[in-house]
Amino acid sequence: MSGSTLDSARETPAADVPLSHGLKQRHLSMIALGGVIGAGLFVGSGAGIAAAGPSIVVAYALSGLLVMLVMRMLGEMSAAYPSSGSFSAHAERALGPWAGFTAGWSFWVLLCTAVGLEGIGAAKIVTGWLPDTPEWGWVALFMVVFLVTNLAAVKNFGEFEFWFAALKVGAISLFLVLGVLAVAGVLPGTDSPGLSRLTGEGGFLPNGSEGLVIGLLASVFAYGGLETVTIAAAESEDPVRGVARAVRTAMWRIALFYIGSMAVVVTLVPWNAKAVVDKGPYVAALEHIGIPGAAQVMNVVVLVALLSAMNANIYGSSRIAYSLVARGQGPKALARVSRGVPRVAVLASCVSGFVCVVLSYWRPDDVFPWLLNMIGAVILVVWVFIAVSQLRLRRRLEREASEKLVVRMWAFPALTWVALAGMAAIFVLMAREPGTRVQLYATGGMTLVLAALGYARQRARAKS
Repeated sequence: MSGSTLDSARETPAADVPLSHGLKQRHLSMIALGGVIGAGLFVGSGAGIAAAGPSIVVAYALSGLLVMLVMRMLGEMSAAYPSSGSFSAHAERALGPWAGFTAGWSFWVLLCTAVGLEGIGAAKIVTGWLPDTPEWGWVALFMVVFLVTNLAAVKNFGEFEFWFAALKVGAISLFLVLGVLAVAGVLPGTDSPGLSRLTGEGGFLPNGSEGLVIGLLASVFAYGGLETVTIAAAESEDPVRGVARAVRTAMWRIALFYIGSMAVVVTLVPWNAKAVVDKGPYVAALEHIGIPGAAQVMNVVVLVALLSAMNANIYGSSRIAYSLVARGQGPKALARVSRGVPRVAVLASCVSGFVCVVLSYWRPDDVFPWLLNMIGAVILVVWVFIAVSQLRLRRRLEREASEKLVVRMWAFPALTWVALAGMAAIFVLMAREPGTRVQLYATGGMTLVLAALGYARQRARAKS
């Protein structure tokens, strides 16, 4: 069977025709913009700063470059083959059903677990304001709200994400403006620190290269969520144009929101200040320049970020599951579509997320940590599948359908190989660090099991 015939056979089930196209361009643009700004940026970046010091800016720049390359590769394939299966469908087309099975179901596990974690995080913030209310009750309420939202119509998901993203973008934009004014010394009541924070307190690399490595690993996993826009594009009014626009603006978004805000924080606040970890880098910076109620303001922003991620992950996990099943890679019930929405897949994703919440209360010392370790490096596995798939599909597209190359990977294939080398380096660094080694092994174990299952299914279907 020829390569083009194989492609044709795979494209038909991956087209996801029954889904609606209820997302407007404004929804897609804001999903792309807001997807960059997650709770990991607002809170998790504090640990990276504590390890790397001012060199955290370099760590975020290096990981940001890798993410830009990954998004460009994913954008190229998604513009050519729009699908709610995104990278899973591309991996199947490029490498075979086993690859789509492995990439898709590992990402589904990651998203469902993330739904539970984000629900727990959001509930902790609310119970801080209302201490006499049960944490699990708030998680259940958030789950029900987003379940109903996602069951009704895809435009409801888009509308929620539009306003969530608008609030996040507004908050971080205001932070950047205030921070730059404070650094310049023109904000009333502040004096310019100059470059003293970057070179004092042990220098730019206070903990040496080891600190930079820890900061780099922390920064890599803060970029999760960018893939959602390529999943959502399949249900937009113009998938090709939507993906192309989102990918082309990824560079300035990453540079501005991540690298820019890290530069502002470490220029304003000593990297080893206790508040950077205890309160979060953004609260520490805002309190440093005298913004009243900074902690509560950032609590609201983080709550919005968590709820936004929760909503997006319920959506993304349901579409990944739907696409997998539509391609014969899972239980047929998950592929049932009602009014353009895969409602069974949405329900299954929400239930799986709530199971994660139950485990966090019921088995917090064994099963729950094991689950967290298992998903620790999934995003890197997905990126590897994206890069390898793009290497194979680009040549095929140039040969058979060059008109589909609306988005092109820069300097192909050199930069694709550079990205793969970067991913390999991160795997090596994870294996070196005790804190990430267990995650690497647990994720590797899950990936191998899924790959074996996917390959067995592929062989069985080929024989039948």
